[in-house]
Amino acid sequence: MSRVPEVKWAQREDKVYITVLLPDAKSPKVNLEPDGTFTFSATAGAENHLYELKLDLYDKVNVEESKINLGVRSIFCVIEKAEKEWWKKLLRGDEKTPHYVKVDWDKWADEDSDDVPVDDLDLGGMDFSNFGGMDGMGEMDDMGDDEPDDTEDEEQEAEKQDGEALEARPEAVPSA
Repeated sequence: MSRVPEVKWAQREDKVYITVLLPDAKSPKVNLEPDGTFTFSATAGAENHLYELKLDLYDKVNVEESKINLGVRSIFCVIEKAEKEWWKKLLRGDEKTPHYVKVDWDKWADEDSDDVPVDDLDLGGMDFSNFGGMDGMGEMDDMGDDEPDDTEDEEQEAEKQDGEALEARPEAVPSA
């Protein structure tokens, strides 16, 4: 029996952001159909549990313009809407939203918000046509880790703290 990964989502007028949270996913397969059917599968964990997901998105999408980024902790998708309009919700149908689908408040913007950045995320030109694994879209076995390391930020923070420590000790500050 397969498991279902946690999903976060947000939207803009012209796109939907979907993040599949599955650390250390192995052999991820993503498929997006023009009618808005989004499918995902991968194995993860020490016991290689199978995770599968199928989302029937609210409306049609532009598969060719949609993008994907595979990271160590998650799979991030920018899905271009076929029509530029705000969706009432992520999924079509009248059913209650599944418990594993949550709003991504870090990326959320209200429909009437004027301060929405035009180009929110740079995925380096990656798109769905280069990925796949289902329905003739090709395999994704050779995908690497595209997620940046945090070591640069940690080094800068350590240098900042060292500088603050020097300022706090009067004997370490040169006299004028």
